[in-house]
Amino acid sequence: MSDGLNGTGCAGNTLSGIAESLRIDHRPDLRRPIMVTSFRGWNDGAQGASLAAEFLVRQWDATRFADIDPEDFFDFQDVRPHVKLEDGLTRRIDWPENAFYHAAIPGSERDVVLLQGIEPSLKWRTFTELVLGLAQDLGVETILTFGALLADVPHSRDVPITGAGSDSALMDELGLAASRYEGPTGIVGVLHNACREAGLPSASIWAAVPHYASLAPSPKAALALCQKFGGFLGVEFELNELEEATESYQEQVSSAVEADEETARYVLQLEEQADALDEADIPSGDALAAELSRFLREHEARRREDEDETRS
Repeated sequence: MSDGLNGTGCAGNTLSGIAESLRIDHRPDLRRPIMVTSFRGWNDGAQGASLAAEFLVRQWDATRFADIDPEDFFDFQDVRPHVKLEDGLTRRIDWPENAFYHAAIPGSERDVVLLQGIEPSLKWRTFTELVLGLAQDLGVETILTFGALLADVPHSRDVPITGAGSDSALMDELGLAASRYEGPTGIVGVLHNACREAGLPSASIWAAVPHYASLAPSPKAALALCQKFGGFLGVEFELNELEEATESYQEQVSSAVEADEETARYVLQLEEQADALDEADIPSGDALAAELSRFLREHEARRREDEDETRS
C-alpha cells in the first residue's frame, strides 16, 4: 500500500474507525486535483448529472482506484441490488456502488477525481467523512458536485445552470450566483456543509431539466454541466458524443410534445417565460422544495410497491 494510507486502505488519521468501508486498490499520484461528484437519486433529475460524470469517465479513460462498501450505507429493500446473467448461465449480483476514478484533464496541468454513485440511504455523516477524508488525503483542492433538477423549463431553450457554494471566490470563478434556497437537502448539501467546516472550497452546479420529460435521460443537461466545468478549468472538451445525443434528444422530445396539443401549449408558455427571465431565476427555491417533496412521495410509493411484491 502506498504512503499516506494505512493497511486497510485509508488515510491513517483522517478516516480512523471507518476505514473498513473505504476500499482502495491503489493511491494515485495527482497534480493539483479537483474532485467532481455525482449521485443518482433526487440530485439527478433525468439522469443529467450521472450522464455527465459517466461521459467524463469514458472520455478521459479514467482509472477506477477505490469504492465505498455499500453494506453500511444502503437499505437493500429500498435500493435493491440487481441480478445479471453472464454467458446466459452464471448469475452475478451488482450492488449499489459509489466508485472513485482518477484521470488527467486534457489541456490542463491538473488531475481530476471522479466520484460516481448513488445517494446513500443511511449514515450520511459517516459517508461524507469517508469522501472528505479521502479528498484531503489525496490533496484535493476543490470539490464540485454535479446535480440536475426537474423544473418548469422548456427543452427547446438553453439549459439553465444555477449553483450553490460557501466560497464566494469559487462561485465567481464558476460565474454562478449564490443560491438563496432553504429547505430539505440531499447528500450534496451535507457534503458541502462538511467541506465548509473543513475549509475546503466546494460548489454545486445544477442543470435544470424539463419536468414533463423526466423519464427521458437528458444528454442536454449533461452537456451543459460539462461545458460549465470546462469553462471553470479553462479547457475545451471533446463533446461531440453529447452534442449528437442532444440533437437526437431534442428531436424526440419535440415530436412527443407536438403529438399532444395540451402539452404543446404548455411548452409554448414555458418558452415565453424562459425568454423573459434571467437564468438565475430558474429554478427557484420553491421549485427545489416542491421537487424534493415529489421525489420523496414517489420514492415511498415505489418502496411500498416493492414490499407488496415481496410479500405476494
